[in-house]
Amino acid sequence: MSRRACFSPYHFLRVFRQVFKKTPHQYLTQRRIEKAKHLLSHSNLTVTEVCFLVGFESLGSFSTLFHHYVGQPPTLYRMRIYERKQAAAQSPELAIPACFLKSFRIKNN
Repeated sequence: MSRRACFSPYHFLRVFRQVFKKTPHQYLTQRRIEKAKHLLSHSNLTVTEVCFLVGFESLGSFSTLFHHYVGQPPTLYRMRIYERKQAAAQSPELAIPACFLKSFRIKNN
């Protein structure tokens, strides 16, 4: 990347960190985790399939980093998303954000 930007590797790293507040590796990891969250909540792919699809080479490192960035392992993340979708399907009013209800002075039971 530094060569394409016509910078030395060290200068590129310094400028990248100034702009994005993280290293290129941290940025890439975060983007991969964001993509994994989307796939886990919107597809029927297995956690292993998601892991390799977003660019990780090890299920262990994926699970560890996912837990670090998201606060829960990928299987638990998917399970909670599924539970929220089920609850919203059974009680659509639960899917309405409280801030929206408050802005229109609607009581949330």
